[in-house]
Amino acid sequence: MNAAFAVWLTGLPACGKSTIAKALLEMLHARGIDVAVLESDALRRQLTPYPRYDEAERELFYATLAHLGEFLVSRGVPVIFDATANRRAYREAACARIERFAEVFVDTPLEVCAARDPKGLYRAAREGKSVTLPGAQSAYEAPLNPDLSVRGDAGTPQEAAAAIVALLERRGWI
Repeated sequence: MNAAFAVWLTGLPACGKSTIAKALLEMLHARGIDVAVLESDALRRQLTPYPRYDEAERELFYATLAHLGEFLVSRGVPVIFDATANRRAYREAACARIERFAEVFVDTPLEVCAARDPKGLYRAAREGKSVTLPGAQSAYEAPLNPDLSVRGDAGTPQEAAAAIVALLERRGWI
């Protein structure tokens, strides 16, 4: 395997990031490539057990996430970021820190994400119990020039993961 790399899956909550990350992890493992998945929901529970989801907390959280990714990649561990990262600046900061970085936009319409709503986030937003949900009450800044866009509402997660693998192959990263 070549030097390590990072793939950041970004998109609205419930767009399919985690499902695609799992499929990508399985495909890379099948090739004998061990990968770390930095999943924002799990890490947030550890780093901010009582999250406020305000801008200051998000800035700190995503800076920490980028640092963790940089640390792992610098030690030869490929990374998959499974994180909304609603501001472009969060993802751009990670890209600036990690040489082999690919931003993958999981493009899924808001209505589809809200209908899926596996964690009840959109329902909570509708009921006024949440005021910071990206795409609902706070902005989600889609990538301007992602390295790859995949649809989260068309095809299968495996097809999306295969497109990411193809990107990594074209770049000579795997």
